[in-house]
Amino acid sequence: MRWDNLHRDGPDASGTAALFGPDVVTRTVDTPEFAGITFHEVRARSIINRVPGASRMPFEWTVNPYRGCSHACVYCFARRSHGYLDLDTGIGFDTQIVVKTNADRLLRRELSSPRWPGHHIAMGTNVDCYQRAEGRYRLMPGILTALRDHANPFSILTKGTLILRDLDLLRSAGAVADVGVSVSVAFLDEELWRTVEPGTPAPERRLDVVRALTDHGIGCSVLMAPVIPFLSDGPAQLRATVRAIAAAGATSVTPLALHLRPGAREWFTAWLARHHPGLVGHYERLYADGAYAPRWYQRRITRQVHELAEEYGIGPSRPGAHRGVGAPRCAPEPEAGPTQLTLL
Repeated sequence: MRWDNLHRDGPDASGTAALFGPDVVTRTVDTPEFAGITFHEVRARSIINRVPGASRMPFEWTVNPYRGCSHACVYCFARRSHGYLDLDTGIGFDTQIVVKTNADRLLRRELSSPRWPGHHIAMGTNVDCYQRAEGRYRLMPGILTALRDHANPFSILTKGTLILRDLDLLRSAGAVADVGVSVSVAFLDEELWRTVEPGTPAPERRLDVVRALTDHGIGCSVLMAPVIPFLSDGPAQLRATVRAIAAAGATSVTPLALHLRPGAREWFTAWLARHHPGLVGHYERLYADGAYAPRWYQRRITRQVHELAEEYGIGPSRPGAHRGVGAPRCAPEPEAGPTQLTLL
């Protein structure tokens, strides 16, 4: 891996500021939970990131304390970002984790700047801030404390059960600012989960997170993403998933169909060829026009899930529905165009 263009003292030739400071420390940890994983500990130059104006994401500012993700979801759109660091977007994305060790201190400094207007900050929208590395580095308690102390609104999207460690911080932050929590649960099929999301907690464990958050007065929405064509989109599968999400106490459910950007597309296609070779041709036709499934497919999935949600007594997410922890909550509403938030 080449870090040369990431830690210059000033901007590079294109005028882009360096991402990290010069002191990069690479560690391997000889414990079963981190087998095969390498951590690159860096000091970030900035931590609040502005989402490009052309993005379809329903938020403008993000904080990402990690790059790469041991969840190893084969469809994760963030894989491409690993290439910017000269890291492999396949297995390297799953096992080479960049840790911004100064994320919490840097965030506190940036929130204190008179130039920061206090906008909503989204977390877990690139890679999961509660992936396994968080159990080692414990960056989120400092991040949540800084956001709480500045009464800055934020939201978290996660597949990780480790978020339950920070229940007290979430509640105290929600007392002073708008806080949203969403858990990603796309399907219940255990065989599919083991191959497509091998590093994540099982879907049922994630539903336990929804239950626990609800029991502690923290409204939790579910992002049902990605719905995977031909593998998790059957009517019976959608019904079972929405029924389980409703039973867990979710305040809303938002379905999003799989999309396959460069980086993720190649890795997912290789997985598909190994595990479901008969579907490769179907995917080539369905995604022939680009990264997104056709509009008719997206609309069909959205309609089916919303009808099931109404049947089971939970609603889809609604725009502008951010409220403090303890009140019923909804996930951010994606705009009408195709999008996938993820971790997904």
